[in-house]
Amino acid sequence: MFSLSSVRSLLAVCRPSIWSSPFAPALSSPSLVFARGRHQLAPRSVKFLKRHKGVLPVPTGGSIKGTTLTFGQWGIRVKGNGARITAKQLKSADDALKRKLKPIKGAKVYMRIFPDIPVCIKGNETRMGKGKGSFEFWATRVAPGRVIFEIGGAPIREELAREALRLACDKLPTLMEFIDHKAPPRLGNLLITPDVPVGITPQQTIAP
Repeated sequence: MFSLSSVRSLLAVCRPSIWSSPFAPALSSPSLVFARGRHQLAPRSVKFLKRHKGVLPVPTGGSIKGTTLTFGQWGIRVKGNGARITAKQLKSADDALKRKLKPIKGAKVYMRIFPDIPVCIKGNETRMGKGKGSFEFWATRVAPGRVIFEIGGAPIREELAREALRLACDKLPTLMEFIDHKAPPRLGNLLITPDVPVGITPQQTIAP
């Protein structure tokens, strides 16, 4: 029969090796499997993981909040119909902007929206009932005229800003327009221009 020493050596060979490292408990923890990575756009915590589909916002009350630049020098905003923009689309546009502006020291990219709405999807050819579908991705709803991205932080030429923001527009699912600080606010598809006093031409109101 086998001796006691040979049995212990055989068990040592068959036993799976355990990596003695201070990071081993963190890697084996099941709670970190679904953790949000730094490269992902997702809220830190939500009260309910599933939400109603909802509708796209329409500024029927006349609010022009979020339709002009606040932080940057140049930007893009929604010119066409409102849309639901996913976190993956926003991340792709943000990466394209940062890649184009990387040679400019001090340039910053400001994202004016954030994907905080969970979207649930059921499989194709699924029978009705049996609850809501499972979580699929994060998204956000934007209204017409909403500013999506701004760039600034350093002097950026208009030609370079247009090219960088054009690359970002190619990643987004709706029609965009290029704006600066002189662009008037937008209410849906209507531009809100200031009233010109009587006896003054519009050319006299433009600052030199």
